[in-house]
Order: sequence, then structure tokens, then C-alpha cells
Amino acid sequence: MLYVVFYFQVHQPYRLRHLNVLDIGKGVDYFDEHLNSQIMRKVTEKCYLPTNKLLLDLIHRYEGQFKVAFSLTGTAIEQMKAYSPEALDSFKELVDTGYVELLGETYYHSLAFLFDTNEFLDQVAMHRDLMKSEFGYYPETFRNTELIYQDSLSDLIYEIEGFHTILTEGVDRILQWRSPLYTYKNYAKTINLLLKYYQLADDIAFRFSDRDWPEYPLTVDKFVNWIDRLTLSEKEGRNLFLNLFMDYETFGEHQWAETGIFDFMQHFPEEILKRPHLGFANPKEAYKLANYQQEALSFPEPVSWADVERDLSAWLSNDMQRNAIETLYNLINLIRQKGDEKLLEIARKLSTSDHFYYMCTKYFQDGDVHKYFSPYDSPDQAYIYYMNALADLEERLQ
Repeated sequence: MLYVVFYFQVHQPYRLRHLNVLDIGKGVDYFDEHLNSQIMRKVTEKCYLPTNKLLLDLIHRYEGQFKVAFSLTGTAIEQMKAYSPEALDSFKELVDTGYVELLGETYYHSLAFLFDTNEFLDQVAMHRDLMKSEFGYYPETFRNTELIYQDSLSDLIYEIEGFHTILTEGVDRILQWRSPLYTYKNYAKTINLLLKYYQLADDIAFRFSDRDWPEYPLTVDKFVNWIDRLTLSEKEGRNLFLNLFMDYETFGEHQWAETGIFDFMQHFPEEILKRPHLGFANPKEAYKLANYQQEALSFPEPVSWADVERDLSAWLSNDMQRNAIETLYNLINLIRQKGDEKLLEIARKLSTSDHFYYMCTKYFQDGDVHKYFSPYDSPDQAYIYYMNALADLEERLQ
């Protein structure tokens, strides 16, 4: 049996105002409320509401045979409550069906795992509390920001009661001859790993509307036939897991409704469920469905789902990014020592990984993706506004 495992990332950062040096010490708000509210309302109308309605209809139509998982960041939920409460209500309606899994992660979609273990664990606990308070849900599966993972992360997560599984990228240099279609154990065999099948996931997330792609247009029949062929490699009756992980904004925002993305999703479950050897599962079910001895897989260096390299270079490849993030975590440490909760909340909003993503100076295809997401004219501009915010925050602390 091959199970399709859908996981969607729902995230919105707090984007910064155009802060200049003269703003330092003036008590200005760092975050662009107008822009953040505008983007949240736009994404709600184009993605969250129509896609949630579609998924709810599919869950009811197929009586729970169709399943999906979400990771909703704390910053996204805060902005839904402030600007689009109907979006949050529609996610709650999905969770109430019992066929939607909510994943654990860092509350602020941060890179804290790489820089501050205590801050990382605090944000994981904050996010779990948010899932319980907003949805009455206790996450059993963890995904770190941007699917960043290495062996030491599994050690931390294993110590946190309740997490059985971690999601990450199916990176070729780690897998080598292995397939991402199987579940694995971490290097210490204490926790389960599900690996994104990036070729097929990216066919939907990035190539769906690309008219220069040789496989354009991507039809449901074509895609399901590709999936069906994957099962031919398994000769021993072991269950397979096709992990399709992507940004939720794929639907209606990155791929507009005019591309046919909603029609694709509407008919996809029917074609999958026509075949008795294909189905759907949520991440938390995979370790119970793994009917074989799982191989241990080691990730000695960090990986992610970003850019061609699938490493940390999207956030830490240039001096601006490294300086910004090191300054931030030094400041967070000072704020924590002082115990100023108000300043800590501001610093945590500044810890969101997007701020460093906007500072990336890559070229070619990866560079185009960074530019698409950035609200700034250049990486240098993003860096200047960010460092001005940190300078003001440091002055407030002193």
C-alpha cells in the first residue's frame, strides 16, 4: 500500500516598516501593520477560505479516507485573529472533523534551534500550548522551521513527551541509494522520520503553472499514474509513504485559481482512492503503518527544504545574514536575563526566519524565489531596516 501524506505549512511573518536611523530611539512600531493586514486579508480570500472549504468538502465526501496535516505558526494565528478571524474559524472547522492533524513547531517560525536551545524549547512549548488553547489539539508530530533538521534536533525532540515523528526533506546526499518513500528512524532509533518526496511535491508547488516545463500541463491522471508507478519498486509488501509537503499558499496564491490548481485538488483524491493499493494517511499514523524494520538514518549536518542546496544557505550564506542573526540572539539573551517580557515578544517576532531570507543575495532561480517573497527592494534594504530595529530594541533595553 502507498499512502499519500499531505502536509501544508501555514505561515505569515510580521513584516518590518521602512525603518531609518532617525527612527531609532523614537519609540516607533517596527512592524508594518497596514502591509501585514493587507497580505493576510489577500491570502485569506485567495487561499485560506477557498482551499479550506475544498478540503472540508473532500473530507466529508470521502468519509475520512482523505486526510491532510497542517503546521500553523503562532505569527500566522495571531494575524488571523487580528485581521481575518474567519480564516482561523475555517481551520478550526477542518480540525473538528478529526481527519486533520496539527503539527508542532516553533511558535515564531524561528531558527532558534541553531542558536539558542533554551529559546528553541520555549518556542516549541509555546506553540504546543497554542494548539491546545485554540484547537484543543495535542501535536504528536514535529516539523522544525523550513524542515531544518539534523541528528541533534531529534535528541531534543525525543526528550519532549508526545512527539513520535519528525518531518524533514528527502535530501539526495543523505539518502544516497535509499528511497524517501519509506519511513526511517533517527540515528539513535528513538523517533520516526518522514522525508519529503521533493520531486513530486515541487511539481505541484513550483511547476504546476510553468508553461516551459516539459510536463506541462500537470493533470490529475498524469500525476496519479506517476504515483502508481512508484509502487512497482516495492516487491516485499512494505507500505510506502509519498510525503507531499508544501506551503499552503500554493493553492490560490502562488498558483492562482486560473491555473486550475483547485480543480486539480478537487479531483485528485477520487483518482487515488479508485486504486485499492493507494490511500491517504496523516504523519502521526505512519509509524504504526510501517510494517517493516525501519532503517536508522543519520543527518550529521543540517538540511532544509529551501533552495537547490537544501541546506542553511537561504538564511546564513552572507555576512549581512550572519551579523543580523548573531546580533539578534545576543540581544535575546540579554533580554531574557533582564526578564522584560514585552521586549522579548518583540525580539521573538524579529526571530522569524523570513527576515533573514529577505537578506539572501543568491542569483538565478533561487534568487528569483527570494525576490518573489520579499517586501523590500533589495537584500541590503532588508538588512538596513532590520538592523535599525535591533538598534532601537537594544536602546529600549538599556
